[in-house]
Amino acid sequence: MDIKEKKLLDKGKIEIDLTGPQGNAYALLGAAKSFAKDLELDGKAIVEEMSTGDYENLITVFDKYFGDYVDLYR
Repeated sequence: MDIKEKKLLDKGKIEIDLTGPQGNAYALLGAAKSFAKDLELDGKAIVEEMSTGDYENLITVFDKYFGDYVDLYR
């Protein structure tokens, strides 16, 4: 199914400033869980993959799954 949740699309891409509070690892893990649920993805598996390395790995994995909906910037 290719229907996306409206809240992820109606305002264009969501922006997350990695230098602000939304960019800390715990906030990104929480956002990943929420986005995964909205997109009917396996949030637990995504969070586990995000947690297997350092912060750079975490944001790389986040971008892999949610880059079509979220712009990360520093």
